[in-house]
Amino acid sequence: MAGTGQRQTVKAARRPEVRLPELAVWEGGELEPDGDYDGLEFTDRDLVGQEGIGARFMDCAVRRCALDEAGLAKARFLDSVLEGVRGVGTDLSGSSWRDVELVDARLGGVQLHGAVLERVLVRGGKIDYLNLRKARLKDVVFEGCVLVEPDFGGAVLERVEFRDCAVRGVDFSGVRMTDVDLRAAAELRIARGVEALGGAVISPGQLFDLAPAMAAQLGVRVLP
Repeated sequence: MAGTGQRQTVKAARRPEVRLPELAVWEGGELEPDGDYDGLEFTDRDLVGQEGIGARFMDCAVRRCALDEAGLAKARFLDSVLEGVRGVGTDLSGSSWRDVELVDARLGGVQLHGAVLERVLVRGGKIDYLNLRKARLKDVVFEGCVLVEPDFGGAVLERVEFRDCAVRGVDFSGVRMTDVDLRAAAELRIARGVEALGGAVISPGQLFDLAPAMAAQLGVRVLP
């Protein structure tokens, strides 16, 4: 675990640079498996329960859409913005995200296990029970959001930052970390996986808060 003396060596995450072209309004009825959506805007659409498995979204904006139980496994999101989306049980397992902004989302139980995220910004909003088990995250920033019991079990994190966000009950079990910066998290509560923090950087205050869990992991008893 890197200490404050190594602060200058932490590699910052590269943020996405999304520049959307002029978009056409999507006039379709329902999403289609393996559908190809390019340069489209989805606004205030009810996509509840729709199946877009393997679909590709490139240069798209998805704004204030309902995604409850939507099937988007193995979908690809490229150079796109998802803003104000909401839903419970959205299946995004095995999906890939590159140069994407997820802004002010309200999601619960979203499935992103096995997903690949590269240059992704998650800003604002609240995500409950986010499943990122065995996912690969590279150049990902969580900023100003609330994550309740996120599960990163077995994931690979490289250049990932948590900035001004509340991370509650996180599971880091089996995670491999490289240049993961937790110092700026407004709240950090680790439920499991404190032993996986090698490759992360934390603040002195966070080290103090985590000391009991670390001592327990090492089998150290602290007695008065």
